[in-house]
Amino acid sequence: MKFQRIPLSIAAASLFTLAQLASAQADEVPGKVIVPESSIEHPWDIGQRAHTNISIVIPDKVVLGANRVPVAENPASLACIYGLVKKTTGCPKTATILPTGGAKAIALVDAYDNPDAVTDLSTFAAAYGYRTPNFTVVKMGSPAANAGWALEESLDIEYAFGMAPDAKIYLVEANSDSLTDLFAAEDKATALVKAAGGGEISNSWCGGDFPGEDTFDTHFQAKGVVYFASAGDSGGEVCYPSASPYVVSVGGTTILRNAKGLFTSETAWRDAGGGPSHFETRPTYQNVIQSIVGTQRGTPDISADASSASHVEIYSHYACGGWCGVYGTSISSPTLAGIINAAGSFHTSTDAELTEAYGEYGVKKEYKTDFTDITTGSNGYACEGGWDFCSGIGVPKTYRGK
Repeated sequence: MKFQRIPLSIAAASLFTLAQLASAQADEVPGKVIVPESSIEHPWDIGQRAHTNISIVIPDKVVLGANRVPVAENPASLACIYGLVKKTTGCPKTATILPTGGAKAIALVDAYDNPDAVTDLSTFAAAYGYRTPNFTVVKMGSPAANAGWALEESLDIEYAFGMAPDAKIYLVEANSDSLTDLFAAEDKATALVKAAGGGEISNSWCGGDFPGEDTFDTHFQAKGVVYFASAGDSGGEVCYPSASPYVVSVGGTTILRNAKGLFTSETAWRDAGGGPSHFETRPTYQNVIQSIVGTQRGTPDISADASSASHVEIYSHYACGGWCGVYGTSISSPTLAGIINAAGSFHTSTDAELTEAYGEYGVKKEYKTDFTDITTGSNGYACEGGWDFCSGIGVPKTYRGK
């Protein structure tokens, strides 16, 4: 198989400009892959700026745009696979039972502006048959429109809402992708979620692990808020804030289907981030895996779909002119935030959330009931039985233990 990988700044007029050919891996689909400039990290960005963890995948013979044409994973198929709704045989991509529930608030923190965020989410919700979203955009300063980050924002709000449609959804747009601006947006998101009685905050962005990152951990420690962060799209590497012990680090998997399009299993996504942080020490909740992580904070904690082979569909008018397929661990963070919100436990902190999860990991019966262990594939670290740097504890199985 061949695909065209296109690292470029996305603009509506030149979105599908072609670049170089490269060989596809076994867990990728034939077609084109467009990597927005926002998802490319330069060495000088580390410790200064963040990047998105999202790319567009265009399968062969599929045209993107205003019409809804991608046949991709979606909230209903993911809810079936993760046991959130009554199972449809084989959990096909055409599954129709939507997840329900959600309460309090979920905030999505991103950089720059998506000028079509409100209509993107309402279009997505209407297409699937959801009720009208309870959605607010909060701008920090006067963020400029940016297509790569707009793509990210459309994904974030649509999949957090898709998993928890009754929650209040906030999109907090930082003035830029600088860590200074993003942390200011994080603090605003924290205030909004606390005022709503608690909930979750998802961060699909990250930057390379860097010295002194632990001094920023205070932005993820508010009472009544559980924070999530994507583990990144560089296989077996660690990024921040995913490395913070005060966030749920969310890795990525590939959903496998047979020739009939029916779900068979999940395996590691080769490009999912993970590994031991160089600069954050092991939190108490990870004492149960001390023999694996040693003295350092291990990532990820939990995983969900992120692969190009099992990309999801979103609606993003500004970034891709309508419906398009996307992939990356930017999927898994808002998806998990929505699932945890709909589970309804509303832990008092990320530490409390992960103390429960790792506590269940230490009890074999509860672990097998509440999570599916990913034992195949590799992201540079091999997936094995139990917790690993490949997929963490595993993927959700029902709302139990969340």
